[in-house]
Amino acid sequence: MTSNGESAHEPDAGSSSSPYADIVDRVCQADGLLHAANIAMTRALAEAGRSALRQAARSGERPRGMGSDMEMRSIAAEIAGVRRSHDRRAQSEIDHALTIVDDYPAVFEAWEQQRITRDHVDVVVRMGCGLADDIRDDYAQQAISICERDIASRVREPLRNLAARMGSESFAERHRTAAAKRGVWVTHGTDGMSELGATLPTVIAAGIHDRLTAMAQSVKDARATAAAAPADGPAGDAAGDEGSAVEGSAAADAAAPDVRTMDQLRADILGDLLLGGAPVVDPTYGSDAAGPLGAIRAQVQVTLTSEAVTGVDDAPAELVGASLIDADTARKLAGRARIWNRLFVDPITRTPVEVDTYRPPAAMSRLLKARDQHCRFPGCRRAAIRCELDHTIDYALGGHTHIFNLAHLCQRHHSMKQFTKWEVRQVGGGVLEWTSPLGRVYREDVPIPSVCFVPDTGGAPPPMASRHEPPPF
Repeated sequence: MTSNGESAHEPDAGSSSSPYADIVDRVCQADGLLHAANIAMTRALAEAGRSALRQAARSGERPRGMGSDMEMRSIAAEIAGVRRSHDRRAQSEIDHALTIVDDYPAVFEAWEQQRITRDHVDVVVRMGCGLADDIRDDYAQQAISICERDIASRVREPLRNLAARMGSESFAERHRTAAAKRGVWVTHGTDGMSELGATLPTVIAAGIHDRLTAMAQSVKDARATAAAAPADGPAGDAAGDEGSAVEGSAAADAAAPDVRTMDQLRADILGDLLLGGAPVVDPTYGSDAAGPLGAIRAQVQVTLTSEAVTGVDDAPAELVGASLIDADTARKLAGRARIWNRLFVDPITRTPVEVDTYRPPAAMSRLLKARDQHCRFPGCRRAAIRCELDHTIDYALGGHTHIFNLAHLCQRHHSMKQFTKWEVRQVGGGVLEWTSPLGRVYREDVPIPSVCFVPDTGGAPPPMASRHEPPPF
């Protein structure tokens, strides 16, 4: 060992004999290949977008205003199928590539020459999205100079300031443009949890957080007051009377300490307000009062085993179109449901095969929602309860209203099937076979439920209730 505690035989990290040298060289080589591939992909995606626009301009067979969008959807779906991705993402990538190559040629050239990175390009385009065409080139040149001096994560604010100085719009005008992009989204995670996000005007977002905080603080204050209050009556009064004992037990349960944190309280109150509250302004009522919008409640479709419903086990249930949820939550939803429909499921394929009902149209709808779970276009995950039931062979052309001629399609892919050259046929068992305009074939199998149904081999099965008797829950 040397005097500073380092091994005398360990090569210096900066020397040519360092074990890191070869690794860094390989990283540089891979980065060069990745750079060339990204440039080639951007060119190809941009050309795909131009081709779709040219095809739409030549075609006069589309409904007005839908031609270019349908052609763009079609080519995006083709590319998504080849890349095994979602067609909405592919269309977004095509739009972005068109913007880079056609609207920011100088930025694209700087990226191609490796003077800036792909991350720089994305920031430049994002910050300059509201600029007029006549000043975009000047903005691009100055943006390139800024990007050449620092990494992408540090140029966001300088580029935002540059765009603000060069833009002809005032802050109020830019805010109105930005506010038009407000929205809400959900990202499903693991362990039955999801993230709900929103883009809102700053004053609205700050106000929401402040109100949630105030409500949460009120809950904390109320539970602190309840904890400090003395118990009513002597303890012995309840011991000698059975009725009083029951009441005392219920009171003790009701007075159980609320140990939720402020973050947990804010989250719970947010859920209560959004699921049960009415909007302040309800134009469906005709005045700023509670109207039909306030009566709308959230709708979810849950699939769970009968064992989970009755509490025999705690197997997770599936929130269709989303992810797994815990058994306790599923049972609470089951207890509040006004109508329950039992599904008879094939224990081998785990595919629902029949429902308890004598009304065929309703049965088909419920059966198909359980079977499809989501839109049946390859890669699409929009929940079936938000989709449309489509006749694979058009009803007007002799197609029957039958479970093997019906499938759920979201509005986007339903329209694409109708107005583009994408074709679909059912090959049996609910399996769909899509053929793209280029002749590529994509098989869409029946989704496998996340909730598994397997035969119980540990003992004799419990006696089954009559199929015509109501379920015992």
